[in-house]
Amino acid sequence: MSSLRWQTIFFDLDGTLANTIPLIVASYQHAFREVRGEEIDDARARAWIGRPLLGALLEEDPERGHDLDSTYREWNLANTERLIERYDGVPEMLTTLTAAGANVHIVTSKRTDTARLALVGVGIDHLIDVVGALEHTTNHKPHPEPLLVAAAKLGVDPTTAVYVGDATVDIIAARAAGMAAVAVTWGAGERAALEATDPDTVVDSVGELTAYLMTGPM
Repeated sequence: MSSLRWQTIFFDLDGTLANTIPLIVASYQHAFREVRGEEIDDARARAWIGRPLLGALLEEDPERGHDLDSTYREWNLANTERLIERYDGVPEMLTTLTAAGANVHIVTSKRTDTARLALVGVGIDHLIDVVGALEHTTNHKPHPEPLLVAAAKLGVDPTTAVYVGDATVDIIAARAAGMAAVAVTWGAGERAALEATDPDTVVDSVGELTAYLMTGPM
């Protein structure tokens, strides 16, 4: 009979539980087009996913980063409902894990209100809560602080928890926090890059992820 590998499971949101990748890429492209008159390709936009938005944009353009940020956010908010997509099997996975006794939570680089909007958009807002968001910490992934603060908020030893994410910054942050790390390949990250960060495992489907999380130690 299956049992949980970890009682506490932290999930990334973008590209892990909700397919916000097309929305994020289009939002970056719109912002750069409007503010800088520049076309950016999908690969360049995807490389910023998982990092705090403003920080990435200020690094790219210190003078116009704030303009890029506000233009991105306005367009992203207006187009979230239209462009956000569901990953098949995610609601069932969360239901299965919760029924088995898991505590499931989100740690994301989004702001809480934006994260909740995404959860509503894919119909899983009633299945999982946000315990770590952009406004909760000074440092952000790949720094471990978001995960450590979330664990402390729940009174959980980080070494007994796991973080599931689709980007290299997710795995690096989990390792630095002392957590187990599971990488998924259906989001922004490439398998080879994810493998290079030394996760506990890399999974290619929601079903495979569910099975891994539900299989207790041998």
